Amino acid sequence: MIVVHQTQPPADDLARVAVARRAGRIRYVAIAAVLVTVLIVLAVLALMLGDRVIAPGDVLTTLLGGGSGGDRFVLFGLRVPRLLLGVMVGAAFGLAGAVFQSLLGNPLASPDIIGISQGASAAAVGAILLAGWSGLGVSFAAFGGAVLIAGLITVLASRRGAVGSRFVLIGIALAFLAQAAINFMLTRSDVRDAQSALVWLVGSLGTVTSEELTSTAVGLVVLVAALAAVSPKLRMLQLGDEAATGLGVRVTPARLIITLIAVGLAAVATAAAGPVAFVAFVAAPIARRLLGGTGPALVASALVGAVVVTGSDLLAQHAIAGLQVPVGIVTGIVGAPVLLLLLARSNRSRGTA
Repeated sequence: MIVVHQTQPPADDLARVAVARRAGRIRYVAIAAVLVTVLIVLAVLALMLGDRVIAPGDVLTTLLGGGSGGDRFVLFGLRVPRLLLGVMVGAAFGLAGAVFQSLLGNPLASPDIIGISQGASAAAVGAILLAGWSGLGVSFAAFGGAVLIAGLITVLASRRGAVGSRFVLIGIALAFLAQAAINFMLTRSDVRDAQSALVWLVGSLGTVTSEELTSTAVGLVVLVAALAAVSPKLRMLQLGDEAATGLGVRVTPARLIITLIAVGLAAVATAAAGPVAFVAFVAAPIARRLLGGTGPALVASALVGAVVVTGSDLLAQHAIAGLQVPVGIVTGIVGAPVLLLLLARSNRSRGTA
């Protein structure tokens, strides 16, 4: 008779794993708390500052239903909608970037790199310049353009199996094609129409309607709920297709569903505020570096995206006295050095590995 002895991991190893997991959870909660605190501080400043400066106590009083008529108009008519839209757009871009980068295993897999934002922009510019649309109609056109480009990328990249690098390269090619279409429409349009389209193309939170705010909120809630439901499969897919299959994941349907959710997040954000540069690109790398891990970091990425957009919009409004610029200009100025720093650190770590 052959007796098979099952070996158990040493108790010390199990204890170390438990301690590491507990430390990781504590760090995650601490980082999330810090990001939430920063976001609250930025939100208070955004509600206080402007042509009419409102003291912090008056801000709180007005938000709770008191305050003067002038304060209520400034806060609820102007500043609160802009703040809420900025938070939602930042969170949506942060989540979209985190999902694409985790799903494809490529740090370049961001909506503003692989053509999703450019597809939305081309459709929106066409709606403005060719159809004369405005407001919510432009948002729906942008959403449709993002979904169309994402569908083309998925079809073209999946002919021999969805590979992250091929997905990114095809997306970059389609991004150039969409940008060429945008440039053509701009050069053939009236100067005043082109100016209104350019403001949208840069990325702006300046004009917020209740319809846009409501549609963005509804879309974000639905997509975040869907992402929360499939996030365990996203973590399994990061282990590789074979490992995910062994864990019971149907790889192709799971990839398709997660990709559609990420496209929806990018489309909702772009439809609301335009292609705000670099937010989706840098949110997830910053979040992962703060957490010291390599996972999707979805909650932290959403918070980082919200902080980046809210802080950038605050600078866009008040950094230069008497001059307001679109938020996309500030995110571009801030995001480019952050991206270069992340790339430099990545190269340094590879060189020392």
